[in-house]
Amino acid sequence: MNDSLFGSAVRKNILAFVVIGFSAVLMLQLFSMQILENPQYTIKSEENSIKPINQTAPRGIFFDRNHKVLVGNKPSFTLRITPADYDQRLNKYIEQIIGAEPGFISKLLKENSGYSKYIPIKIKKDANFKTIAWYEENASNLPGVDYVIETQRDYSFGVNGSHMFGYTKEIGAEQLKMKKNEYDMGDNIGYSGLEKTYEEQLKGVKGIKYVVVDAQQKTIGKYNNGNEDKSAVKGYDLLLTIDKDAQMVAEKDFEGKRGAVVAIEPSTGEILAFVSAPQFNLSDFATVTTSEVWNQLNNDPNKPLFNRATMSIYSPGSTYKLLAATAALEEGVITPDFMVTCRGGLQFGDRFFKCLHVHGTVNVVTAIEKSCNTFFYQVILRLGLKKWSEYSRRFGLGQKTGVDISEETKGLVPDQQYYDRIFGKDRFPKGILLSLGIGQGELSVTPIQLAQYAAIFAAYGKVAKPHFLKGFIKSVTHEFIPVKPKYFDVGISKKTFDIVRQGMYEVVNGAGTATNIRLPGIAIAGKTGTAQNPHGEDHAIFLGFAPFENPKIAIAVVVENAGFGSTAAAPIARDVIKAYLEKDTTENKEKGITKDLLTNLVSKSQKQ
Repeated sequence: MNDSLFGSAVRKNILAFVVIGFSAVLMLQLFSMQILENPQYTIKSEENSIKPINQTAPRGIFFDRNHKVLVGNKPSFTLRITPADYDQRLNKYIEQIIGAEPGFISKLLKENSGYSKYIPIKIKKDANFKTIAWYEENASNLPGVDYVIETQRDYSFGVNGSHMFGYTKEIGAEQLKMKKNEYDMGDNIGYSGLEKTYEEQLKGVKGIKYVVVDAQQKTIGKYNNGNEDKSAVKGYDLLLTIDKDAQMVAEKDFEGKRGAVVAIEPSTGEILAFVSAPQFNLSDFATVTTSEVWNQLNNDPNKPLFNRATMSIYSPGSTYKLLAATAALEEGVITPDFMVTCRGGLQFGDRFFKCLHVHGTVNVVTAIEKSCNTFFYQVILRLGLKKWSEYSRRFGLGQKTGVDISEETKGLVPDQQYYDRIFGKDRFPKGILLSLGIGQGELSVTPIQLAQYAAIFAAYGKVAKPHFLKGFIKSVTHEFIPVKPKYFDVGISKKTFDIVRQGMYEVVNGAGTATNIRLPGIAIAGKTGTAQNPHGEDHAIFLGFAPFENPKIAIAVVVENAGFGSTAAAPIARDVIKAYLEKDTTENKEKGITKDLLTNLVSKSQKQ
């Protein structure tokens, strides 16, 4: 009996000891959590109850050199779903409403399964008012579905410029991994043209809105009355070098044609007009490009997505005679009085190399004016391949111009090494030289190279690299940040340029090959060309500048499969030159960037 009572007392003591021990541990833990670790848990609690929502920044817009809007922004509704709150039984219903194919939402959810389920997924960009009205009426029955007001590109300002402006596109998975701190799923990013080159400046800075959510991550209301929110900052506006009037004329003249036109201000390298034709409709890329549109563009035999102005290569034809003349004069191979008698061509070995006409006795100026092949056959034989290719590269041919859009090819200037690889050392046929002398053979150039080439003659050899950007306009401070041109000098004497330029003047104003484009009061100098095309009709080329005495515009025009440069390409150049030079004097006058002007400029941009 006593033993039993003793054992019971021991068990009670042990139990009491255990209870007291656990209580002590619990009290210590509570003390640690509530007192010692309180700041840490407070932060954690706030993280769990406060949800940050990124606010997309409007992209900067494009102005022309006279502050006219070229590309703006407009509001757009975007429908979204948040996977954490969304009921997938709604898939079929919502897909019908937004006009998506069955399985569209399931596919999106699967593609984004690697990301947080609390990050909204955009399921319909540029939703129409009918869709938004449907949502407002049924919101209570659509858990996890909402919409936001974003901006999209507005191309309603009269200029296409598809290959110049480029377009934005929803960021891909690989890009998102590389730029995960800058972009979210569904964000757009510059994909081509100026949109791509200046993405960093155009995209702006995202804002953040904080909302209070419950345990199920459903929004309860604003956090701290919105005092912690940060507004999105619009991207920098771009003040471009483009002249809207000249651009519109160039685009109109190229309707129904293939080819390109590039116009440059010789003294600065600023691009005044830039067209690759055919163009495509940028509005098709303002939101989500449908597969039908994408397939149609990719399968079009005219290849409208291809930037002919910087990527397509052509033989320069007779326009390259200017290079041969310049090199020969500068090297002393010929003089201004050097004469050649043209009897319709030149017999060289067992082949007769033709000229278009019998020109009689001509000097270098007359040979440029009349585009005499025979004269330049003789010139290239005297000059030689080495000097010809050396001067070609001094003029920027055979290399990229460095224009500020990434899609560019360098063309080809063949030299001794090139032909040695093809024919063996010093074994290339000498007749190849004659073809090069008149701009044919393996030689190839791009339209933008030809425009720079024309600008070199206009500016006596000292020019800036072609570029589209005059400067940035900061969205907050309205500060204008100019871009400084990058100049280079080909190192040719003024005497040589004077002789070649006189020949170019006679092409239009004498008895040359482009007298049909004379303009009253504006002296145009230029050179026509007809480039051989093994795949069809020859390409028509014209390059030139105006006014002759004080050039303000240099231009190159290439029209594919159109025959002679004088009839197909030169009139387009004339129209663009006229549109640029015959503007209202007050509008064409160089404008200073003043504070009042910038304030007005930014005010206009914010209304777009």
